[in-house]
Amino acid sequence: MEPLMIFKALSNETRSQIMMWLKTPEEFFDEKPYLQQGLNFQIGICVGDIQAKAGLAQSVISSYLLTMQKAGLLESERIGKWTYYRRNEKIIQEFSDYIKQKL
Repeated sequence: MEPLMIFKALSNETRSQIMMWLKTPEEFFDEKPYLQQGLNFQIGICVGDIQAKAGLAQSVISSYLLTMQKAGLLESERIGKWTYYRRNEKIIQEFSDYIKQKL
């Protein structure tokens, strides 16, 4: 875990919002299309759904997601032609512990 990378990743309002959306995806996204494909939110949220919610260009959202993934905040899984992102709770907990102990 690199705290500075995490701080930088979270310093953007949209990236912080994405983290909140992914914490409780059932509040922000429709699970029906996932269930119809035999999936659920445990796999993560599709980039297209995140992009639609954020209202930004797909390339911007992809860049944001990659930044958060490099910081360790997100994990991704590719299924077919779609990529799904979910929070990396282990790293988030490590970061939380770091803040409690060091700051």
